Amino acid sequence: MPKLAAFPKAFMQQLCKDGNMKIADWVKLAVPLQLDGLEWYAGFLEMENEKNWPKFRRMVESEGMVIPMMCCSPDFTHRDKAFREKEIQKQKRWIDMTDELGGKYCRVLSGQFRPELSIEEGIKLAKDCIEACLPYAQSLGITLIIENHYKDDFWEYPEFAQKRAVFTKLVKSIQHPNFGVNYDPSNTYLAGEDPLDLLYDISDRVVTMHASDRFLKYGTIEDLRKEEGGAQGYAKRLSHGEIGQGMNDYDAIFTELKRVGFDNWISIEDGVDGMDQLERSVAFLKKKIAQYWKA
Repeated sequence: MPKLAAFPKAFMQQLCKDGNMKIADWVKLAVPLQLDGLEWYAGFLEMENEKNWPKFRRMVESEGMVIPMMCCSPDFTHRDKAFREKEIQKQKRWIDMTDELGGKYCRVLSGQFRPELSIEEGIKLAKDCIEACLPYAQSLGITLIIENHYKDDFWEYPEFAQKRAVFTKLVKSIQHPNFGVNYDPSNTYLAGEDPLDLLYDISDRVVTMHASDRFLKYGTIEDLRKEEGGAQGYAKRLSHGEIGQGMNDYDAIFTELKRVGFDNWISIEDGVDGMDQLERSVAFLKKKIAQYWKA
């Protein structure tokens, strides 16, 4: 059966910027959810000190969970070679961080969709940088997972490979046993696209998943397509919400993942409206996983 983790989506500002929440506080909040693991973020303020890394692994494992996945945001689409080299070195440090925490999956992204980039140039820059990191990841038994992403919380521009056509082209250009996809159905709505169309394109490459849900606050998907085409900032029409109550068709998603033999980590991005919301999302996913992956 797939295993469930959670990501502290509601507490990113507190954990990464103002320090008003400590990692121990988040772990304590997550314990009653009875999850298998907690997805980590490389930008937690307390992760700057490498001496903390083994301490946090012990903290999570003492609560009967593991840290399976690392969420980080390399920016590989900058035209300056020295900038890209720094991003490669940051990615390698995040791979070390993943390994130290006991994880096996470390996220990569393409980078920001800077206005001056052509599609061909951006794909080449991202591909070359990811491939430069793969031998190091493989040496530590880490798989690099690229997410169909919208925009890192702290980026200026949206993801270069946000659109299905670009994302699938980039994924298919990299053939390596330690490379796969972290599928996030909600992010496709932010690209004005259908999450099932993308899934059917890349389902055989999916190794992990982000589970979340989205709601249209007003207007239609067609309005979103017209409005959001790569603009700076976040989509105003869409908001996070309780999993199973939004736009994602989890029956169709899990049917396809089960068909291709997916049996790995699903990490929940939810709880922006409170821990009770996250509890309901956990319950929904546990029920659906049991339904589609019966022992």
